[in-house]
Amino acid sequence: MKLGNSYLIGLLTLIVPFTSVFGQQQKPNVVLIYVDDLGYGDLGSYGATKIKTPNLDALASDGIRFTNGHATAATCTPSRYSLMTGNYPFRQTGTGILPGDAKLIIPQDKVTLPKVFKQAGYQTAVIGKWHLGLGDQVDKDWNGSIKPGPLEVGFDYSFIFPATADRVPTVFLENHDVLGVDHNDKIVVSYTQKVGNEPTGKENPDLLKMKNSPNHGHDNTIVNGIGRIGWMSGGKEAKWVDEELTLTFADKAIHFIQDHRQIPFFLSYNATEPHVPRMPATMFKGKSGLGYRGDAILQLDYTVGQLVKTLKDNQIYENTIIIFSSDNGPVLDDGYDDGAVTQLNGHNPFGPFSGGKYSAFEAGTRVPFFITWPKMIKEGTTSDALVCQVDLLSSFASFFNVKYNADEAVDSQNLWKSFTGKDSVGRAHLIKSSGTLSVLEGNFKYIKAGKGAKRNSLVNIELGNDEVDQLYDLSIDKGERNNIAESNPQKVMELKAILEKELRK
Repeated sequence: MKLGNSYLIGLLTLIVPFTSVFGQQQKPNVVLIYVDDLGYGDLGSYGATKIKTPNLDALASDGIRFTNGHATAATCTPSRYSLMTGNYPFRQTGTGILPGDAKLIIPQDKVTLPKVFKQAGYQTAVIGKWHLGLGDQVDKDWNGSIKPGPLEVGFDYSFIFPATADRVPTVFLENHDVLGVDHNDKIVVSYTQKVGNEPTGKENPDLLKMKNSPNHGHDNTIVNGIGRIGWMSGGKEAKWVDEELTLTFADKAIHFIQDHRQIPFFLSYNATEPHVPRMPATMFKGKSGLGYRGDAILQLDYTVGQLVKTLKDNQIYENTIIIFSSDNGPVLDDGYDDGAVTQLNGHNPFGPFSGGKYSAFEAGTRVPFFITWPKMIKEGTTSDALVCQVDLLSSFASFFNVKYNADEAVDSQNLWKSFTGKDSVGRAHLIKSSGTLSVLEGNFKYIKAGKGAKRNSLVNIELGNDEVDQLYDLSIDKGERNNIAESNPQKVMELKAILEKELRK
């Protein structure tokens, strides 16, 4: 039987969209869960016994868990810069810890992680903490449209707060606009001098529901009973409440997943836990027995469980890649009296390592890092491969066959085989930033000599600085206690040469 042209055209109009959508659905969704200040020893899957993290542990056991996974830096902004750009943070000035009014530090004309996904046909979103600057200058009209920002560097949708929860402005931004803004109540932000008449932690400690630790800088404008870094006035209806932060972000993430379940999406869920101020929702307060820091980790675990449940309920979990990691290592007292120290109760956030946040020692950058993809990654896998967050950009670009220029993402390596459990080695070496620079190669760790302080007394963390070169064999000295540089001059020279070569790029 012959079919008329009109019939064939009609049939094709039905078939082509179906096959097109079917083809798109074969691409895995990707959810990056990027948390804040979580230590190697903070999860049950990494050895914690004093705190229960069942949802995160189940997720880790569903895929590949890395024992040698790293951020590029021991603090948040530089690690996030590397994740986004594929470059070590020392390659660009201004990548230190940013104030809340900083301008955008991610180049708009270069490849970024979300741009890789956009080029591959994905819808992209970032929800949660940003801390990479906004706008093209420090002075901004917070009551107006604020750009450039996440949308200009690769995201289709963003729901964020500008910096950290302990820094002003304490507001949500959806895409380019502050939520709840009142043009008759102008928001003013300063990191140089007090603005407006809002009470401060320094002048009005009686108004604090969480006391700040001395000399940390958390004694400026009080918001929700908590002193912040920096001064802010106005924006009464725009200020968020700490206890609602995480559940708000989770709700936005859940709705994004539900709304995009039929098309490939990349969601960067940037959780706030367990960064200060730790003020979890009421349902978690006092539940961990480890102070508010432990309660915040319970809140994180619950939130991740809700995201996974949403993926499963929408029947897309099997073909979703979930990447979980932290921007740097742990810190206990980071500016507030929240029970993190006094109620530690035998918990060890640092695992077998020395240092922590701010430190060149391993606990500063070696963090929980696991990836699940039920469709492709064998469950219950543990890998000792040397992997880093900076490598996600190149790895996904290779997977999607997305090209970028040779002068972009110069430090990102294609570790797709390592990330999916097909290679157990990973990187040959990794350069890490804190107060000084270090090189990790195999079992050996070299820390460049420097004159920085050996300990941050405010947070009680060893910084890993020394006036002499340091070399450690991590296979037998995870705590970096026995400096073997003097007895291994050849290895020191080799690692120094690697560092010098990287610095010349």
